[in-house]
Amino acid sequence: MTSLVVLPLLFFSFTSEKLGNHYFEIAKNMKIFAQLYQEVNTYYVDDVNPSELMTTGIEAMLATLDPYTNYIPEDRIEDYRTMTTGEYGGLGVVVGNRNGDITIILPNEGYPAYEAGLQIGDVIMKVDGDEISGKNTGEISKYLKGQAGSEVTLTIKRYGNDQPFDVKVKREKIQINNVPYYGMVTDNIGLIQLSDFTRNASKEVGDALTELKDRGASKVIIDLRGNPGGLLNEAVSIVNLFVPKGSDVVYTKGRIEDWNKTYKAMNPPLDTEIPIAVLINGGSASAAEIVSGSIQDYDRGVLLGSRSFGKGLVQATRPLDYNSRLKVTVAKYYIPSGRCIQEIDYSHRNKDGEAIVVADSLREQFKTANGRPVLDGGGVAPDIKVKPFNFAQISVSLILKGLIFDYATKFHHENEKIVAARDFKLSDEQFNDFVEWIKDKDYGYQTKVEVTMEELEKSAKEDKYYDDIIDEIENLKKKVYHNKESDVIKFKDEIKDVLEAEICKRYYLEAGEIESTFTADLDVIEAVEVLNDDARYQKILSGN
Repeated sequence: MTSLVVLPLLFFSFTSEKLGNHYFEIAKNMKIFAQLYQEVNTYYVDDVNPSELMTTGIEAMLATLDPYTNYIPEDRIEDYRTMTTGEYGGLGVVVGNRNGDITIILPNEGYPAYEAGLQIGDVIMKVDGDEISGKNTGEISKYLKGQAGSEVTLTIKRYGNDQPFDVKVKREKIQINNVPYYGMVTDNIGLIQLSDFTRNASKEVGDALTELKDRGASKVIIDLRGNPGGLLNEAVSIVNLFVPKGSDVVYTKGRIEDWNKTYKAMNPPLDTEIPIAVLINGGSASAAEIVSGSIQDYDRGVLLGSRSFGKGLVQATRPLDYNSRLKVTVAKYYIPSGRCIQEIDYSHRNKDGEAIVVADSLREQFKTANGRPVLDGGGVAPDIKVKPFNFAQISVSLILKGLIFDYATKFHHENEKIVAARDFKLSDEQFNDFVEWIKDKDYGYQTKVEVTMEELEKSAKEDKYYDDIIDEIENLKKKVYHNKESDVIKFKDEIKDVLEAEICKRYYLEAGEIESTFTADLDVIEAVEVLNDDARYQKILSGN
């Protein structure tokens, strides 16, 4: 009896002492930090910006934890709200810096920029009369955003127009779509592209699925490639569309008891039978991994592509004074099989201070509903690995130097309309026009063979063999140069694919770009094949 009473008392005494020491350390270091901050601001030889100095100190401190624990000062709070709600006041346009020019990359259909007639490729020279050359896209974004109902005047330079012209645009409340595209890939297979998990993501997916089924879709592809995640409750609700009410979707576990929660499917599902193929890659993270991992754990669909990012951490925001916030990691999450897919262990670091990647040998095995083995750590592995398509260096150079983009702008100016995106193909004559157009353009690049040649030449000179093989090296250089000149013809098919997608984007915006790639997208092609092969689909899910 006595021991049963004494042990808890001793534990309480020890815990109280430990907590007391902990809080003393916090108070002591806070006092030192405040004094140091005051002394630097008072005595440092040059002028110091107090806000910048404090922000730098806070960010450096949080950087020792993980990349997802962040300080959000008041001047960044609107960007944070946009990221979580998908809403902002603005024009509904994506801009980018191309060779120093602020260029319209995509006006979103139905929003002010689109309604005002702004086009992909238009260069914004001034905003309300202010020159914007030399500013980055973040600064330009602040120029374009503003209170809904307010007007902004853009001075535009457009291909084919001799003189710049002004366009007045009234800002509106913009709601970024979580589902930028959904449509039919084949007569019986629909595709839903989910790019974010902001508010209403689950409703958008549910509405898209319902409409696709009305159009005749008996199978569906969910594209989560490049989706960085977002709101946990939206991920749970999306899984709920496909699994029975009451099913466990995700469990969170933190240091604070309040974060030990189980999230269940709370509503009747939309469809528990329709065959599903989920596309993932290294850019699929967080909420995207909850959706893909849960569908895999319940054997509800087949995953295709490459391994996901591996973010198994949950963040919450805490209010701070002066309208600032702290976004802090509060828990790890575990999907239905019981696994946590977090790849990097931020609580342990090597001697250089780098966080440690969970070794394959330390990853634990779990089981799906049908008994298929799955591993924790290291993200979600696809059921069918699809080898990523590697573009030739000529294609990469043409894209990075903006020549694909610029030719599409030229093509759009010269051609009033084209056929439907999924049917559009450049003729040989049109492709030859592109080849002629780039002849006087700079699209130089260094092939791997050329890099190897340079290393060979350098080694030969160092080892005193260069004079013996100089003729062979020069002949090899000529052959490599000749092959490089003909690369645009050698890789004609893939260059055409990229060109066609960019051109379709000019006429049909994002939907056109996506639909034009259906016959070239290796993940989509494989998904269609497995969905149309019921025996193979069932075999994968059964674990046989």
